[in-house]
Amino acid sequence: MAASLVKRAVSRTETLGGLRLSFNLLRNFSAPAASPSSEKPSSESIKPKRKKKKNLIEVAQFLPNWGIGYHMAKAHWNGISYEITKINLYKDGKHGKAWGIVHKDGLRAAEAPKKISGVHKRCWKYIPNLSKTAPATNSATPEVQAS
Repeated sequence: MAASLVKRAVSRTETLGGLRLSFNLLRNFSAPAASPSSEKPSSESIKPKRKKKKNLIEVAQFLPNWGIGYHMAKAHWNGISYEITKINLYKDGKHGKAWGIVHKDGLRAAEAPKKISGVHKRCWKYIPNLSKTAPATNSATPEVQAS
């Protein structure tokens, strides 16, 4: 029966000036009948979208002063972080170069900043507990005035 309907449609298109048979018509005849349960996907079968991880520049853009003075690390590092000292951005604002001081277990491992490798890899995170602390004030120790 479907074959006869396709032949009729082809003959009609030939009489209308050689129009081609639409693919939708063929799909309708060749597709199996859909059951009501397959029309609406269940909420269990829908997978949640995976959140795209960020590179160092994308993490730093939301911090004050582009993250300078804040600690950042790769997600798979344990106890190692960089205190950002300098960032050079490219024109698009999503890529660039960064320099920082290495910290191991919260203590400085080097005095001089070095260029951070892997800045564009999507595995960076912000470390909030090691970031900028307020400078210590001498209000705890009273000043002794010489008289």
